[in-house]
Amino acid sequence: MAKLLVDRPADKLTIGDMARQLGHSHGAVRNAALTLAKRGEADQLGTGQPQFRANSKTAAAAQTAVISPPGTHSPRAQAATARTTAPAATTPRQAGPIRRAGGQLYHPRELADLPDVEALNRLRDADVPVLLYGPPGTGKTSLVEAAFPDLITVAGDGDTTVGDLIGEYTQDDAGNYVFQYGPLVTAMTEGRALLIDDATLISPKVLAALYPAMDGRRQIQVKAHKGETIKAEPGFYVVAGHNPGVHGAVLTEALASRFSVQIQVGTDYDLALALRIDARVVRIARHLAAQVELGELGWAPQLRELLSYQKTEAVLGTKAALANLVGIAPLEDRDAVAAAVSKIAGVQQVAPLTLGRQLSAATASAARQPPGSTGSAQRGRSR
Repeated sequence: MAKLLVDRPADKLTIGDMARQLGHSHGAVRNAALTLAKRGEADQLGTGQPQFRANSKTAAAAQTAVISPPGTHSPRAQAATARTTAPAATTPRQAGPIRRAGGQLYHPRELADLPDVEALNRLRDADVPVLLYGPPGTGKTSLVEAAFPDLITVAGDGDTTVGDLIGEYTQDDAGNYVFQYGPLVTAMTEGRALLIDDATLISPKVLAALYPAMDGRRQIQVKAHKGETIKAEPGFYVVAGHNPGVHGAVLTEALASRFSVQIQVGTDYDLALALRIDARVVRIARHLAAQVELGELGWAPQLRELLSYQKTEAVLGTKAALANLVGIAPLEDRDAVAAAVSKIAGVQQVAPLTLGRQLSAATASAARQPPGSTGSAQRGRSR
């Protein structure tokens, strides 16, 4: 990267320019360029579609090789040049746990006889948009983050505007108004993956701004910025998330038709057991999920809630964690959840976690002792 800038000292190069010259993914080039700029070894010009130029320190940086850990970046340039060719059946690249950008581990699941992350990567290489649907907390976002390290995410809701996707004018420190490009433009120009999370909460009129980028045109027009035309670079890819049970989520025909592959995502209760979540609580979740399937209930704990249960139990104990499990259920389903907890966990009269009476000073002091501690006097005797 630094050598390319040094070889073209008078040029201002975009991410796309450098990716084409180097033959690397736009995500990898972007990370390297921003690293050089952050260290002062290159100049960054602009923010919406940034350009980079060599400075006095770039030549020295070009003499030092920096090796990224294996698997940090996924090559996209070669795959993007032959999108009409079906990907060959090769050995899956990612079968074990994958560390996401935030540090959490994702455990791949099976999809079409492949690890799910591998299946999504093949669909991206073939430019087949994917819609993931299922209850909140089942791991839709986690899957996409694990599959695409270069991901940009848009959290959709009823207030999302076209400007939130494409960009809008903002005021800089000098009081001037400048156009700040949005995540859609960034993903298109840098050839990155774009997740539209909770896409079905966004107004159909707003989503319509996305469609020209997804079809054969592969471009959009930024009417707010001089009618500028933005073309998608190789590697640009759109995936969306849909929570069918969430109030206000509407999967329109126009949106559904843009996603050739639609994948249902549910909770893997076997994974919950493998993660050492209390087997009784996993049985409770399975029991409630079966009632949801029959239409007898509207809510069941998903993997997110089960992981939260595990953390709460470690801090507050089993009784409080079970009470909290009841308390997070929707009001209309709370009695059924409490009944399932009582029956399967063998705990009577489970009520939502609630504040009780004020503690005395002595009780409060004892409560502050670490779990398993019996107080200072007992520790003194044990010596």
